Amino acid sequence: MEIHVRPSASTTSVGGEYNGALVVRVVEPADGGRATDAALMAIAEALAVPRRSVLLVRGTTSRRKLIEIEVETPQNGRVGAAVAQLRGCRP
Repeated sequence: MEIHVRPSASTTSVGGEYNGALVVRVVEPADGGRATDAALMAIAEALAVPRRSVLLVRGTTSRRKLIEIEVETPQNGRVGAAVAQLRGCRP
C-alpha cells in the first residue's frame, strides 16, 4: 500500500487520499527518519495492529512510501476494510 506522508503537521492523523495514496500527517519533522517512524506508528494505531506489522518497503527519504502490513489471515478483511474507510472509500 502506498502512503503520502506530510511531516510537521499540527496533529498526527491518518485519512484521505492524495494521488492514490493514503495520507498520513505527522507532527514530527522530516529529519533523521523521524517522520517516517511516526507515520508507520500512526498507521499501526489507526489499523489496530502491532507496530511490527507495518513494514517500510520503499521510500525512506521520500514523502511517498510503499508499506506492507503483515497480519494473520483472519484479520485481512478487517484491515482491508479499515484502510478503505481511512481513504474515505466504501470497503
